[in-house]
Amino acid sequence: MDATIAKPVEAAAAALRAGEPLLLYDAPGREGETDIVFAARHATPERVRLLRQRGGGLVFIAVAHDAAERLGLPFMDAVLDSAAADFPALSALRAHDLPYDSRSSFSLWLNARDTYTGITDRDRARTVTAFGELAAAGLEPAAAQLLLGERFRSPGHVPVCVTHPDGLAGRQGHTELMVALAEMAGLPPVTFGCEMLADDGGRLPPEAAAAWAEAGGHPFLEGHEIVAAWDTSA
Repeated sequence: MDATIAKPVEAAAAALRAGEPLLLYDAPGREGETDIVFAARHATPERVRLLRQRGGGLVFIAVAHDAAERLGLPFMDAVLDSAAADFPALSALRAHDLPYDSRSSFSLWLNARDTYTGITDRDRARTVTAFGELAAAGLEPAAAQLLLGERFRSPGHVPVCVTHPDGLAGRQGHTELMVALAEMAGLPPVTFGCEMLADDGGRLPPEAAAAWAEAGGHPFLEGHEIVAAWDTSA
């Protein structure tokens, strides 16, 4: 891997392995947002609180498509299509007109069954941890799907986002970028994160996110750096 590419990506990968926050900006032509990202194995109430307080957006899980497929998790547009025969209004709700992409990566919203309401920092950390463990277990589909039903309920308070089947080659959103970085870090392809919002309620400008990262000693990456590192390592 080219040293100029490797240095920032390796720093971000090291942060993921250590359970430290890293900041990931996708691209000006996409959402134009910066997410705070952790590996799912490091989910704790304190880290969920950091996402909630310093991010302010949606706390979500990102998982590789093959892991989601073993668990039987569909994309939400497939769920809407399937249910539209009984509920016709659903056919008009598909996210086919996103201004920055051709499809949404959202799947189901989950709570671990051993949580209470599912929304507290402790409950959401438990859901992320339990999902990360199951997704990383590499079980055969029948066993994985049985455990999914035993350990989780839906609807819940933590949305799961699934990568494009072709990963970064098919889509370069936060979901694919986060999972690719976890894989390059030698971690299971399951992460969680949250978008950073500004005090006025809009997107936090990347310059402000980069300044916050520098002040805290956290890595700040742009999506093209992960794509370049992924292409070089392939």
